[in-house]
Amino acid sequence: MAIGPHDFLENATIRKVNYLKHHKLYPYFRAIESNTASTVVVNHEESVMIGSNNYLGLTHHPYVVEKAIKAIEKFGTGCTGSRFLNGNFSIHEELEERLARFMGHESALVYSTGMQVNLGSISALIGPRDCAFTDQENHASILDAHRLSLGDTFKYKHHNMKELEELLQANQSRYKKMLIVTDGVFSMTGDVANLPAICKLAKQYGAYVYVDDAHGLGVLGRNGRGTADSFDLTSQTDFVMGTFSKSFASIGGFISGSRESIDYLRHLSRTFIFSAALPPSAVGTIIGCLDLMEKDNSLFENLWDNTHFMMKGLKDIGYNTLNSSTPIIPLLIGDELKVMKITKFLEDHHVFATPVIPPAAPIGMSLIRTSYSAAHKRSELQYCLDVLEKAYQLFRPYEVETHAP
Repeated sequence: MAIGPHDFLENATIRKVNYLKHHKLYPYFRAIESNTASTVVVNHEESVMIGSNNYLGLTHHPYVVEKAIKAIEKFGTGCTGSRFLNGNFSIHEELEERLARFMGHESALVYSTGMQVNLGSISALIGPRDCAFTDQENHASILDAHRLSLGDTFKYKHHNMKELEELLQANQSRYKKMLIVTDGVFSMTGDVANLPAICKLAKQYGAYVYVDDAHGLGVLGRNGRGTADSFDLTSQTDFVMGTFSKSFASIGGFISGSRESIDYLRHLSRTFIFSAALPPSAVGTIIGCLDLMEKDNSLFENLWDNTHFMMKGLKDIGYNTLNSSTPIIPLLIGDELKVMKITKFLEDHHVFATPVIPPAAPIGMSLIRTSYSAAHKRSELQYCLDVLEKAYQLFRPYEVETHAP
């Protein structure tokens, strides 16, 4: 049979994309022409950004920008090779030493993206005689990492510690190594893992604990040290991964842990070994962010003042925020098509927010993901609340509409 365009056009996702584009409701790949830490310009018009992960607002901080420029001046624009061979610069090792101290672990390893951390680390840690236990709402990079692993994976219902214990108990004697994997802060709903219960179960059944803290670093804990630090459980958390594309205002990721385990990953993690090294400008940016996080408490005070202001304002309007306790505040809408209509309404009124629909959210649980920054001005946030109140009254969330094909 000859191949042709129909092979792609008939795909269910592409049909949905074309439906949304036809009705001018397609909300993805909006071209940002310029931005600040709290605003963006799209189609020559400025909007307040409440769909970003720029939690500390450091993407435009003069000190951070200067550190990036100085790194380029000293090391150039790229590394032209992997860390394993010719791309291992002294600035990479400086960052890893800083991160290990910051996280309270013995060692750290820097990757070129956050997704590569999970893909490379989890697949290296879980061999054919090992298994992993994973929260069903963990990030997509974790789910893909399990698919790459040679061992077995068992999912447990979101936050369901009883089910996790049953799985641990049933499999304790079947595997050489067991790894419990969880997000620290869940990226769509903003809720926090029950790390005390997870660490207790891990100790009881002899499992390792792996925390993806992409959205916890820079937000929770002392000076943004993350979820484990916020519970005073760093010593009981074997691995913490983090990304640099949120609070660290750049791109890349890292994993921290014991000296032996990180050296193991340094030599066995394929996404680390076979990827070009993080460019100097990114490394300089991250070091600049670390400098500020360690000495400037006002960043965290502003972040949480803004977060609490929006939590109260959104609940007062009537939105269901799924009991989020972090700067990620989801607005549960339920109906997929209505989410797109509200997103377009917000865009037309100069508020940039992001829709989350299946498969990123369960069916019937579509939402608008909003998130807040230390850089937001109170006037910007009040404007967003005013627009979101109009959207609530106009679209009446939680009432079901006819879904797109």
